[in-house]
Amino acid sequence: MDRNGSPGLSRMSDNVPLMFDEIRRAFVKARLLAVWSLATIAWAGACRDRPREAVPPAIDAAATRKPLRIAMIGKSASNPSFLASRLGAENRARALGAKLGTPIEIVWMTPPQEDASVQVQRIAQAVTDHLDAVLISCSDSEKLTPAINDAVAHGLPVMTFDSDAPASHRFAYAGIDDFKAGQAVMKELARVIPRRGKVAVLSGNPNARNLRSRVEGIMNEAAHHPELTMLGPFFHVETPQEATAAVMRAETAHPDIVGWAMVGGWPLYTQTLLRDLEARRATPFKIVPKIVSINALPPQLVYVDQGLAPVLLAQPTYLWGEVGVNTIVDKVLLGKSPPERIPMDLVRVTAGTLGSWARQLRAWGFPDAPEEYLQRP
Repeated sequence: MDRNGSPGLSRMSDNVPLMFDEIRRAFVKARLLAVWSLATIAWAGACRDRPREAVPPAIDAAATRKPLRIAMIGKSASNPSFLASRLGAENRARALGAKLGTPIEIVWMTPPQEDASVQVQRIAQAVTDHLDAVLISCSDSEKLTPAINDAVAHGLPVMTFDSDAPASHRFAYAGIDDFKAGQAVMKELARVIPRRGKVAVLSGNPNARNLRSRVEGIMNEAAHHPELTMLGPFFHVETPQEATAAVMRAETAHPDIVGWAMVGGWPLYTQTLLRDLEARRATPFKIVPKIVSINALPPQLVYVDQGLAPVLLAQPTYLWGEVGVNTIVDKVLLGKSPPERIPMDLVRVTAGTLGSWARQLRAWGFPDAPEEYLQRP
């Protein structure tokens, strides 16, 4: 109690040290807050004045994915039919790769000339190189079956096109029915040649299973035309030059041939035979044989236009590659189970359909589809 008897003043003086402590703490806190604020302002200014670092570009996820690599092995790199199939495969690979976000590469491993032994080596190379699938047209199914089976045993799925190896472990085949194709060739030829005469059969590689089946179809249909005498088959290396030479040799030995049933259109890829047949037209009493052949690529269409080949039965060679890539992607990337056999149809090409067929070839990417035919109805 103070001298005046008031208790409040005494309590206040007792609390003075506490009050000063609180004031001191508040002052220190204020100083710290001020320092922090100034530091924050300075840091912000420095950040504002400092040039911004470049933002790293976004990584394209598709570009970093492991590509699907498909070994494509046709019979011969000199055969336009397989060049067409390559074009179909590469175009489809680009389109599907962009759609699925996974690069798809076509590794072209076709021998320069037809050789089943080289095809066997190329399959082994695909295994060694750890490719993801094989798409092959078999020059000799018996030679290739063990190689295909070995690839499959190493985890490399194999699909065939054009020429099959049905006894192998390949998972699918895409192509025409070769026996029926041979029958169709002979039916068409029988309509455009005299009732009697000699008909020659041209068939490239004797070991190619698809060509043997076509010849069998021709002979089966020929049995319904006993008035016709069948010659051949005449075998040859599957190049335009060798095929033309085989035709010329047969014509020399049998100048009375009235028709050619060709299971492949090899001699029609050049104009050597065309010039010979046109020269015969100008020579009295010379027989100008009619030709019906499988395949109708741009260089062959002039034979139709000139009436020397009234009918060509076109294989969709471009689709060999396109369908092959589709099927392999379905199995390998998408986990689907494709059918074991994928049938394809022949297209009948005549003088009346040259325009539409030429436009189809151009749409498939053939720059040499003749311009004059493109304008036809």
